[in-house]
Amino acid sequence: MEENIENPQQPQPQPPSAPASFSTAAACPANLQTSSNDAAQHPSTSALLSQQLPQQQPGRQVHINPTPRVTAFSAEPSGLGTGHSDLMSVAMSAMLAQSQAARRARSEPRDKRPNRVLFCLSINNPIRKLIIKLVDRKPFEIIILLTIFANCVALAATKPYPELDSNDANLFLEKLELVFTGIFTLECCLKIIAQGFVMDPNAYLRNFWNVLDFIIVVMGLFSIALQSLLPKSLDIKALRAFRVLRPLRLVSGLPSLQVVLNSIMRAMLPLLHIALLVIFVILIYAIIGLEMFSGKLHGACYRQDHNTGFWMISDEPRPCDSRHPDDLKGWGCMGVDYPEAKSDENWTCFDANPMDKDWRPKPGITERWPGPNSGITNFDNIGLAMLTVFQCITMEGWTDVMYYVTDSTGPEFAWLYFVSLIILGSFFVLNLVLGVLSGEFSKEREKAKKKGKFHKQRERMKFEEDYNGYMEWILTAEDLSDDEGEEEEEEVRKNAIAEFDSMAKSEGEMESAVEPSWWQRNSRGFRKWNRRSRRSCRRCVKSQAAYWIIILLVFLNTGVLASQFYNQPLWLEDFQNKANYVFVALFTFEMLLKMYSLGVRTYYSFLFNKFDFFVVVASISELLLTETNLIPNIGISVLRCARLLRVFKVTRYWNSLRNLVASLLSSMKSIISLLLLLFLFIVIFALLGMQLFGGKFNFETHKPRSNFDSFWQSLLTVFQILTGEDWNSVMYDGINSSGGLNDATGVLVSFYFVILFICGNYILLNVFLAIAVDNLADVDNTSDAKKDASDECDKKAGAAVSGSGANSGGVGSTSVGGGPGAIDKLEEIGRVGEPKVFIADSESKPNTDDETSDAEDVPVTSARPRRMSELHMKQKVQPIPEASSFFILSSTNSFRVLCHKICNHSYFGSVVLACIMVSSAMLAAEEPVNSQNNRNKILNKFDLFFTSVFTVEILLKVTAYGVIFHRGAFCRQAFNLLDMLVVFTSIISFCLEYVSQSEVFIMLGIGLTFIEMSIPHLHHP
Repeated sequence: MEENIENPQQPQPQPPSAPASFSTAAACPANLQTSSNDAAQHPSTSALLSQQLPQQQPGRQVHINPTPRVTAFSAEPSGLGTGHSDLMSVAMSAMLAQSQAARRARSEPRDKRPNRVLFCLSINNPIRKLIIKLVDRKPFEIIILLTIFANCVALAATKPYPELDSNDANLFLEKLELVFTGIFTLECCLKIIAQGFVMDPNAYLRNFWNVLDFIIVVMGLFSIALQSLLPKSLDIKALRAFRVLRPLRLVSGLPSLQVVLNSIMRAMLPLLHIALLVIFVILIYAIIGLEMFSGKLHGACYRQDHNTGFWMISDEPRPCDSRHPDDLKGWGCMGVDYPEAKSDENWTCFDANPMDKDWRPKPGITERWPGPNSGITNFDNIGLAMLTVFQCITMEGWTDVMYYVTDSTGPEFAWLYFVSLIILGSFFVLNLVLGVLSGEFSKEREKAKKKGKFHKQRERMKFEEDYNGYMEWILTAEDLSDDEGEEEEEEVRKNAIAEFDSMAKSEGEMESAVEPSWWQRNSRGFRKWNRRSRRSCRRCVKSQAAYWIIILLVFLNTGVLASQFYNQPLWLEDFQNKANYVFVALFTFEMLLKMYSLGVRTYYSFLFNKFDFFVVVASISELLLTETNLIPNIGISVLRCARLLRVFKVTRYWNSLRNLVASLLSSMKSIISLLLLLFLFIVIFALLGMQLFGGKFNFETHKPRSNFDSFWQSLLTVFQILTGEDWNSVMYDGINSSGGLNDATGVLVSFYFVILFICGNYILLNVFLAIAVDNLADVDNTSDAKKDASDECDKKAGAAVSGSGANSGGVGSTSVGGGPGAIDKLEEIGRVGEPKVFIADSESKPNTDDETSDAEDVPVTSARPRRMSELHMKQKVQPIPEASSFFILSSTNSFRVLCHKICNHSYFGSVVLACIMVSSAMLAAEEPVNSQNNRNKILNKFDLFFTSVFTVEILLKVTAYGVIFHRGAFCRQAFNLLDMLVVFTSIISFCLEYVSQSEVFIMLGIGLTFIEMSIPHLHHP
């Protein structure tokens, strides 16, 4: 069909709108990709094409190849006519121009600047324009980050000294701090001028990170001004440590860390609800402790000096009960645990509580003991009571507090108070934090996945829309092609075919003229042999035998490595070295065999193969360096640790363990991001601890190892507090170093440790558990999905087998593809006789918990059709097995039937359960200290009675169900074996108790002699 383009009656083909986005590399070059937002700001491709298309002359037609290559747009598309390559080149140039314009638009700042800032600087002000250009430059941000890092290094290099002492290095760092403060102040001012202060939606203080920077800068300027005006005032430069949070502005742009941060931020509201619940529980228990134990932890043991008459406190005081000996319930200082009591029994428990005047010691008291942990652990007021309860909830040192209270008040109610506190507060309430974080992390990850899928789907839809538009444009242009163009293309095609045929003929003549050489003839045979060998090696490597051989070698290697010990004999060390050579050789042979069978490229495409290669190379390097003595012994010890990596080879053969390792590796991205966040958190609190407690942990009696006297020691101390190990002792030292309970500063510093423990241990460290739980849940879901798919395939296969059997099965059927089970079915069906109904077995349908499988495949010899309720009725009574019991009692034996009825009677189980409960209560009533008292003798009689009852129970069940040799026997269940073990142990204990030791040995000797005489092959020659 041929029509003139200039004909006004014919509609002109219009190119489609510009592509919004090309997300497929095969459809458009990478440099031509655009976004939908940018495409809206620039002229469309159709407009550009209408401006740049050459004007068509009269009589000139547009013709395009009927089969164009539409999978990729290029400047010279294959198969297009010579007269129309300019059309596609113009289209590509238009798209290139649009892409360049989009890149220019993306390079411009996206945030709209306010027209006026600080009520004086407009958008056209030259100074503000210069500042905007400076702030938006990448080097400016890099300089600020380097300054932040340098400031952190300067803060870490500071060496705190007690009593505000300093050295030259600290003085230099303090002067350098002025420079840092000036740089950050300048940055703050420049950003305020560029973005505005607070009124505009995009102003400086409308961003969280900018608010944090502004507060830090203001605090820094305030501290400098305060130091200048009042040199001896308190230095608050510890707030500058929060400047290390600034790099989070860039790190939060990473997808993995963004998921972690968003999870923590979104979890703040649920965590606030949990915090209110925790505070409520702490407050309730603090009030109860205030009512019950107020003033009870100040009593201590005093000894009266005969020379002076004064009362001297013990060297290591502990709480005691200061009541009258007649009312004494706790610990009463009766010379216990004190060496001086052996020579002097004049000890008295004394505290400041009101007591009977006759009981109060009249001579003077040299000192009053404040209580355990310098008086911090007590219930004297609501603040200290809440702090003590919080310490107990963290489960660090709670037993010491419980025993302090027990010694001072008695054991009646103290254990109930603290046990209920641990169960309710620690086991229940605080673990809700993990649940909230795990749930929020799962939601955030799912949201990120859905967001990524949505973006991919949107890009795909945009590309398909643009692709369909261009296809419609090309197909419309095809309708306008003329016959002349087709004839020209046909001629070009014929010429190309003729030229190709001539080239093929010439190549064939050349090949026939050259005969294959000897190497070419033999290389073919070698290649065939090589392929067969690699195929055989591949089958060998993937065989079940190779699997178990590698597993055995790994466990043997593990046993050899575990056999090492200090000061071992030389022969054992020689054996271990030779075994190491053997294992290295075997694992090297395995690696080379896999490389040959799979190919080097395929071998390295698997992660576990890379791991095996690293282990083998490390082992060979260790052997070479050990034999040549090129490195010292410490280096050899480090290299020998690579042997331990061989143990992890078992992960590739253990499916569940491999899935677990894969889940952990898949979560490494989020874990690494969380580690960065955790490290910044530790650095912040370490620097803050240096400012608060640096040089202060110097006590008269001791200097604790956990201190804040240097940056590295502060890091270690903060990490110790995060793990919860002995964090309360560090808090006690911090409170005492800041003035103790008599100073307000000493009370306030306790919030540092509480906040550090809550934010670090209960939030950040629990995020690790949330990530692990989320990934393990994904592994479980994947495993369940695979199991469901496998079950579905099995069901379909079983349905296919049963269908084929139904179609081809009959009396004369002799072969069934369903296996032995199907053959048995057909044999039953093919028998001539009465019709039979079969109860469905466990493989065709899932059983419930109460259903049993003992009656599977049991024919019901009845012609009457049965109801489904009769066929599938739950059977609570286990039937008597068909096999004989003790090889003499058949299933119809009257005594066996009687035992079976007794065992399945409703009263029998109730009686046994009651005996178990009563026996357990009597075991708990025994007194282990004085085992020969009358109560224990009576309980032993009852123990003998209950042992007899349980023995009779086992005998009845063994008689009814058999021992072990058939299905449904008594010993085929694990709980029955446990019952038998308990009964036999009780019988043996009674025998050892009532029979003398010599008689036992005589009985054992007679028994062994009888066994030896009964079995002929045990006789010695």
